[in-house]
Amino acid sequence: MNQLQSVSDGGAEIARPAYHPAAHGIGIVHLGPGAFHRAHQAVYTDAALSAEGGNWRIAGVSLRSTGAEDALAPQNGFYTLLQDGPEQIPPRLIGAVGECRTLSRDRGRVMELLTSPATRIITLTVTEKAYGFDRATGDLIPGHDAERDRSGPRDPSSVIGILVEALRHRRAAGTAPPTLLSCDNLPDNGTVLRAALLAYADPALRDWIARTVPCPSCMVDRITPAPTDRTRTRVAKLCGYEDRAAIAAEPFSQWVIEDRFPTGRPAWEAGGAQFVTDVAPFEAMKLGMLNGAHSCLAYAGLAAGHQLVREAVADPGLRALAARLMDDAARTVPVVAGMDLARYRDDLIARFANPAMDHALAQIAMDGSQKLPQRILDPARALIGDGHAAAAHAMAFAAWIHHLRQNAGGSVSDPMAEALMQVFRTAGTGAETVRAVLGQLGLSRSDALTVSGWVDRVAMNLDGFASGDPSDVIGRAAP
Repeated sequence: MNQLQSVSDGGAEIARPAYHPAAHGIGIVHLGPGAFHRAHQAVYTDAALSAEGGNWRIAGVSLRSTGAEDALAPQNGFYTLLQDGPEQIPPRLIGAVGECRTLSRDRGRVMELLTSPATRIITLTVTEKAYGFDRATGDLIPGHDAERDRSGPRDPSSVIGILVEALRHRRAAGTAPPTLLSCDNLPDNGTVLRAALLAYADPALRDWIARTVPCPSCMVDRITPAPTDRTRTRVAKLCGYEDRAAIAAEPFSQWVIEDRFPTGRPAWEAGGAQFVTDVAPFEAMKLGMLNGAHSCLAYAGLAAGHQLVREAVADPGLRALAARLMDDAARTVPVVAGMDLARYRDDLIARFANPAMDHALAQIAMDGSQKLPQRILDPARALIGDGHAAAAHAMAFAAWIHHLRQNAGGSVSDPMAEALMQVFRTAGTGAETVRAVLGQLGLSRSDALTVSGWVDRVAMNLDGFASGDPSDVIGRAAP
């Protein structure tokens, strides 16, 4: 099969690309072509191609998983986006993906794409843990794939190793460097990416990267649940064809980008992207309010017996807790003209409650050790510095520790799971456990979070989760 296969007489109107995809060449390589990329950056690129054309189609690259290639390649990169919300929106056929490859299957083609002069932008959605960079030490994390690649032969398997090797080839060939655009949920994502590249590279290449390779930061936002068989079944019924790469997402989408693309870029503003000189306020808003509330709802919601975000936010206690956390986090967001944080909070609650979104709390709960320092601890530290209790953040952090302890005998998806489980086996009181966990996350004993009464507040909540009714514990931090 080399195209979407008809399975019925589906009668839905389908929004199709307003351009001929085959007439446009590859100009972007994206690492991590999962559901979020296909619901976000690829959709903006599809709009840009419809508006202004250009050789800006995308080559998606997975490092190990063959799932994206197996789904997209037989369909020539085409896939369907369902936008689920209160109002009916026609299914949309996306044509921006020109090809999809897997490094483990075809390293030669992947490196050809990364080093081609036609590739002017490389984008990434690989999650926080894939960077393998420790902000505290300014170096790669010992034992991480990137750190092992750095001392091994030049056939890397890590994201950072592959990028540095591609840059090495481009420098040797005299090919202009691409713009590297991280689209992951971490503050200063461009700065983190750049620092990881410099930590990996040898001295000569490091200087060239520092002088010539742009790494702008950006903020991305679109709630995108993992696709399921139900997604594919709905597409078959609505559209009349089988689509193995179909995805569903909420109607809302936001992309705020630092405008530094010396070799050009697509007209992403045609899809609604916003280009700014400073992304930091938007990152702080999204990480502290949306992502912070998401993590809070995930851990506290699972403790209360819920499975989906919309179920958790329908719980009055959890809804109040999430609103309290967002109001507190808003105090830490830099003031930007036209940014209405109260309205943003209300819009987020409405988005979380979207009845059409089956967004699993377990999906959000993954890799908490990589997410909570930015989503929960940084805002809590800022609040404490301004004299606030950060009670909702203490509740969220306690709920995460409780989640880890509850799943200690099973499978916890977190790169620090083993070290954290050792804490639970050896720590004494609740407060000692909390301090030990904070230490594992890299916080010093002099950190404001460890020397204030915040640790005791977290410990009290943790004890409550272990011995009482979660709804009673959750109510302590609600307004």
